[in-house]
Amino acid sequence: MMGFIGINAARSVRQWQLNHKQTNSSAKSFGYQQELIRDMGGFSNFAVSFSIISILTGAVSYYGYGFSQGGPAIMGIGWPLVTFFVLFVAAAMAELTSAIPTSGAIYHWAAILGGPTWGWFTGWLNIIGQVTIVAGIDYGCATFASNLLIAHPSKLQFLITYGVILTSHALLNHFGIDLVSKLNSLSAIYHVIGVLLIIGVLMIAGPEHHISYLFSTFSTQTSSTMPYWGAFLIGLLQAQWTLTGYDASAHTSEETLNPRVQAPWGVFLSVAISGIFGFILLALVTLSIKNPAAVAAAGNNAFIVAIQQAVGSRFSGMLLWLVTIAMWFCGCSAITSSSRMVYAFSRDNGLPFSAYLKRISTKFHTPAVAIWMIAIIAFLAGISDGIYAVIGTMSIIGLYSSYFIPIALKLRAQLQGVWTADDNGPWHLGKWSIPVGVVACLWVIFLIGLMILSPTDVQLTAHVMLHDATGKIMFVVIVVLMIDYGLSARHHFMGPKLGSYEKLSSRLTHNVTKRPTVEATRLKNSVSERNRN
Repeated sequence: MMGFIGINAARSVRQWQLNHKQTNSSAKSFGYQQELIRDMGGFSNFAVSFSIISILTGAVSYYGYGFSQGGPAIMGIGWPLVTFFVLFVAAAMAELTSAIPTSGAIYHWAAILGGPTWGWFTGWLNIIGQVTIVAGIDYGCATFASNLLIAHPSKLQFLITYGVILTSHALLNHFGIDLVSKLNSLSAIYHVIGVLLIIGVLMIAGPEHHISYLFSTFSTQTSSTMPYWGAFLIGLLQAQWTLTGYDASAHTSEETLNPRVQAPWGVFLSVAISGIFGFILLALVTLSIKNPAAVAAAGNNAFIVAIQQAVGSRFSGMLLWLVTIAMWFCGCSAITSSSRMVYAFSRDNGLPFSAYLKRISTKFHTPAVAIWMIAIIAFLAGISDGIYAVIGTMSIIGLYSSYFIPIALKLRAQLQGVWTADDNGPWHLGKWSIPVGVVACLWVIFLIGLMILSPTDVQLTAHVMLHDATGKIMFVVIVVLMIDYGLSARHHFMGPKLGSYEKLSSRLTHNVTKRPTVEATRLKNSVSERNRN
């Protein structure tokens, strides 16, 4: 599947390059002033998504969750299964990235394809996913770091570590995209070397089990009231949370050279390469386990226990520090992506306090207020006990819901014949675009339902436990968003500037005569304001 999609996309890019001498694209086509510095190369763009996916973060942080639910089969069968279907989602998003390269990415796509209402809800869902994924990444990093620094860290010691990590990421992102771009490139190289090093050490140490252990061992540490297939499906959270956040390459389009070609490759290749390396890593770690029951019972520390069993406590410390540093890189990239989304949504007044959140540092040319707001909210999200699984499931629901909306809207337009070949960017799949979009939408629907039904408990106080927290929290969030939109946002939110995409949006939404353009509405409001004065 990786080869099939890659070959078709490469063919379309070559054909486009033969027909177009000018390969660069500018955000000015959307009617925005270029405020972010455009100096990211293709590798740096890929590195942002690859670092956020970070198989040394997601696959490692949620290793215990996956192993305790589905056992070895969650690594041998679950990981390839999730990778296969996520490739469809990534390919559908890469097509949109190539056609509409902008910092708003998913939010802009939804607004162009479906109008301001769809754009507003998509923007909010994406931000919910972006902020919770930052929390999840740095929470996992703090878990590893605090356990490596302190024998048995207290809750306060953990929170201090968590806060220091988030602060370091906010500071680096504040100081400029050039520094973060270099870190992202270093991060991608570091992840590849780190994975290869761990794989090499585990191969030398020698696996404990035959390869069939991954495909024939269906064990679980969950309650006997749940059938294995149910536990296995819940355990897919490990792989699915890992293969998330690759929209980062789309969010940094306005800072990428030749974004219509470079950014979509960043979206797709980050998933493909992570899927391959992640499977090899998880397979060797699982085959090296000596005491499966102890690993399953270790909770968030399951990967630590598995590595210690494989190579001994002395040498395992070095490998675990290697993993922790990879997590730190991952968290830095996550704040880069999420801050760009907040910035893009705020410059269209889609968020409360947008006037502050859209501010760009005059010295560093970065969305400084957005960066620090994300870091603060992420810290507050990690305070409650038992919150880690909720953070993971909420980030998946938020991000994949926001992925679903523009993919489904484009699919509708394709089926109606409104989206034509001329609307495609250079990176597209031709006749395979519709089948890929259909599979992507079906997978996301299944995935969101699974995450909502996953059993997650949060300890709110010493005596109060919130059961099935993910579903309840998301229900409240959706209700609040609907009330806010009905009472406020629908009256003042006009969507993003569309610039040269205005005609495309009007054609796709079938409201050419019914709905005035965004630019026309803004001009009318401006004239009315002048007349009043």
